[in-house]
Amino acid sequence: MKKFTLLFSILLLVSWAAAFAQETTPAPANASTEIEKLQTELKRDQKRLEDWPNLNRYREADSQVEPPTPGEQRVVFMGDSITDIWGRKYGTFFPGKPYINRGISGQTTAQMLLRFRPDVINMHPKAVVILAGTNDIAGNTGPATLDEIMGNLESMAQLAKANGIRVVLASVTPDCDSIKVQSVRRPPEKIVALNGMIKAYAEENDIVYLDYYSALADDHGMFKQNLTFDCLHPNDAGFDIMGPLAEKAIEAALAEAKPNVHANPHIWHPKNAGSKKKSK
Repeated sequence: MKKFTLLFSILLLVSWAAAFAQETTPAPANASTEIEKLQTELKRDQKRLEDWPNLNRYREADSQVEPPTPGEQRVVFMGDSITDIWGRKYGTFFPGKPYINRGISGQTTAQMLLRFRPDVINMHPKAVVILAGTNDIAGNTGPATLDEIMGNLESMAQLAKANGIRVVLASVTPDCDSIKVQSVRRPPEKIVALNGMIKAYAEENDIVYLDYYSALADDHGMFKQNLTFDCLHPNDAGFDIMGPLAEKAIEAALAEAKPNVHANPHIWHPKNAGSKKKSK
């Protein structure tokens, strides 16, 4: 009798469990895919926290860079994905020139500031070209005001000048509204406002301002469709325009006492504006 009662209880529990399972919402078919996605994101975030400025990206490459030879006009390009892909995925990165690419995709100015010493100063360049700010506006590492972005750019410029490195500050490049997410995350009015701040700082501190923006933007302030592959990054044609502008800006930055080293509407230099060099 006891065995029968026990067996009946077990059968009753099993039936209840089966009924409960039928009543509950079945797990979505793509649950495993979502879990894998979350695990991938978690690993990425953990890796980012371990090396937030990504000092490891160029650590080995930096250690293999030889000191500049006498007369070498070495230049480091510091930036985000726009610099990172230059010559690696799109465009040609100054063949035959002693130029070093130190761009890292997705980075903000705060991250670049932390790696500025190993990736720029320790390379002993004559000049640095800094192109940054678009990911700050997008909030890649959290909200950032324009003043905070500008502060990081100023700090990089000051570090460079303190170490005898000439500075080229580039404008933030435009985006376009073909990709809605990017347009929302990078409001065109913020890009224009930040570029105005960068140019003003350059004018006040005898720094070369490199205006990529007006060379790449259309009449509506959007990235020209024929110069970008995704509304954010330049394609080959875009880099074909940016390359000569960068060369002109570097030439201006390295010029010691040559008035009017060039007359290019996309490059601002105090010598071109007839300003006197400020006392240090």
